[in-house]
Amino acid sequence: MKVIAFVLISVSVGKAREVYRALQDMREVAQVNAISGPYDIIVRIEAFDFASIGALVLDKIQAIPGIEDTITCQVIPMEQ
Repeated sequence: MKVIAFVLISVSVGKAREVYRALQDMREVAQVNAISGPYDIIVRIEAFDFASIGALVLDKIQAIPGIEDTITCQVIPMEQ
């Protein structure tokens, strides 16, 4: 079963489009949206475990030029 997380991303002024395009090219990124508020972009990512989510954020997402800050929110399935 895949795990899901949402990553809130702040970018440098003038870099939103470049960061947006770079995120769209990542196979682990299921969805990218520009948003209003204190963060500029939100992405939905999927992996096979939470360790992979962490590695993806640290090694790939935070390495994109123009990204200043991230907050990762891991989805916790709720039983019905």
